Order: sequence, then C-alpha cells, then structure tokens
Amino acid sequence: MTDPVTRWRECAGGAVLLDGFHALKHALRFGAEVPVAVTTDRRAALALAAELAEDVGDTLDALLTEVPEQTYALLVPRPHPTGVAALAVRPSREAGLGALARMPRRAPVVVLDNPRNLGNAGAVIRLAAGFGATGVVTTGTLDPWHPTVVRGGAGLHFATAVERLDVDELPAGPLFALDPEGEDIRGTKLPDDAVLAFGSERTGLSPQLRARADHLLRLPMRPQVSSYNLATSVAMTLYHWSATGGAPTTS
Repeated sequence: MTDPVTRWRECAGGAVLLDGFHALKHALRFGAEVPVAVTTDRRAALALAAELAEDVGDTLDALLTEVPEQTYALLVPRPHPTGVAALAVRPSREAGLGALARMPRRAPVVVLDNPRNLGNAGAVIRLAAGFGATGVVTTGTLDPWHPTVVRGGAGLHFATAVERLDVDELPAGPLFALDPEGEDIRGTKLPDDAVLAFGSERTGLSPQLRARADHLLRLPMRPQVSSYNLATSVAMTLYHWSATGGAPTTS
C-alpha cells in the first residue's frame, strides 16, 4: 500500500485541498472523489465524525490515515485546528457548465462580477450551497477554486456548480443585478431561473454586466450606510428569493 505522503504528492497537482474536518465532511456528502486524507489524530477525527457527521463516518474510517504533526505541517500551507486535510478531484468544467446551462432551473445562479476578496467568494459559495442555488459564477481574474476560496467555502464547492466565465458567457435566464440605483427588491418576486449578479466590493457592477442586466434591484439600507459586505448582500437576496416562493433543496 502506498504511504499517505507519497500518495499525497502523486495527487497534489491540480487537486483541490480540503482544509479541515468540515471541508472534508461536506465534500464527501456531496460526492467528491477523495483519493487521500490525513489527520494528526485519527481517534479524535473519528470521534468528531460520530458527533457531527455519522453519515460519512464509515467513509472517513476507511479513508483517514494518521501522520505525525510534522508531516501534516509539510503537506498543508496552514495547519487547520482539526488536524485534518485531504485532496479531492476537481469536478470537470464540462460538468459545471452543463449544470449551469440546464433548463428549466429550480434555483437561481449567483454571479460575482469581478470579485476581489477570496474569503468573500468562499463565503458566497457556502451560502449558495445552503440555499440550494444552481451555481456560483465569477467573472474577472479571481479563481473560484483558489485554496483560500475553497477554505472559505468549507468544502461546499462540491454541493453546487462553481465556474469562472466571461460576462457574455453567463447562463440563460433573466438577469437581476444588484445596484444602489435599482428598484427596491422587496417589490420584486425573483423567479427560480434568475441570474443574480453582484458587483465587486470596491467598484460595483462592471459596465458590461450592467448593460446586460434585465433588471436593477437594490437592497433596503439605512441612509448614510454606504454598502453591505458581499456575502451579506448575497444572503439577503437569496433569502428574499426563498421567502417569496423559492425554497432550499431539502432532499
């Protein structure tokens, strides 16, 4: 049997780093292919699984290999408090694009237009997965599968389609863009096939995306408050969708 360090190095090129117990738990729940997983304390990791993730306990029992802390520290850029790390096979781009293009849709697609903050992008993917969104698309240079984004998403990249596209490649569907000059979102019922676009943290919507928008919407905000955090804006919008007819997937 190949030792875990050799296996890790064999798989590392192009693989997705699952940083911590919860990222590994979520990835397994949503069908990720995980060829190698390590922990500094196998007994503690399995106890955590028994407490929080019985559904993947047997899989973790078969998958986790204990390694010394020094070895673990060599495999990851920043050790996680749970002492767990794994590598997963990234879903194919073809599969992601297929999921985004499939119609009719039962839940919106979230578009982050030229985002800048890796942690915010990860938080949005986690939110989108929680609400059962069809997927998250980024435009611009940010890689939505960057390790910092995956860490922020807690492994939930595997629960929704995540891709980077140009503005002219966005999925079909009515495009609702969040903008301070738009109509109050509370007067709008968002359809399940909506494409919900959010501008970057600093500059807002790009001219290209704004020109493509079918509707401009604004979130309620107290005067003299300049903006919401990006993830907060996405959360408010997805909640509005779910509260006015849409619903998170429960199956």
